Amino acid sequence: MRIILLGPPGAGKGTQSERIVQRFGIPQLSTGDMLRAAVAAGTPVGLEAKAVMESGGLVSDRIVVGIVADRIEEPDARRGFILDGFPRTVAQAEALGEMLASKGLKLSAVIELKVDEAALIGRIENRAAETLARGQAVRKDDTPEVFKQRLEAYRTQTAPLSAYYAQKGMLQTVDGMQPIDKVTADLMAVLEPHAEAVAS
Repeated sequence: MRIILLGPPGAGKGTQSERIVQRFGIPQLSTGDMLRAAVAAGTPVGLEAKAVMESGGLVSDRIVVGIVADRIEEPDARRGFILDGFPRTVAQAEALGEMLASKGLKLSAVIELKVDEAALIGRIENRAAETLARGQAVRKDDTPEVFKQRLEAYRTQTAPLSAYYAQKGMLQTVDGMQPIDKVTADLMAVLEPHAEAVAS
């Protein structure tokens, strides 16, 4: 079961990924974690990534896809995986599709958590206010200003993925504004048919 979860920051992807991991026993693959692990392990693609990162550059799509390609060969990912934070662009989605096809694999599901952006900003503002009220500092990436920037980046770079996967007939949507357990139930309803395919 190979899954991509889409949705803007704050949509609840992290929470739902954890529940999918628990339910189906497949790993959640974060590109940031995979990059760090590949660099630490000194794999060929990890060494290439390290050189780019040390020079202050951005790691190319080719390198990131190479790291994903290596990671999904590991035993825990043989039955499937959830991709977290990747692909971020249509170009990455195309490269991912080609890489999977070269291994005789394809995605099982692309699920978008649909959320109301104004409500998300409201949530972040409330969270920041509650944190301050407790006398604690608000994390930099939890401020409404930074959150709005992250939303804008998502809209320009990542939101086009919805149309890309919809054109391929692969996109399914779940209402991310529902209570967390209801979102989980709707996600599981989409994924259960693929679980049978994994088991067989």
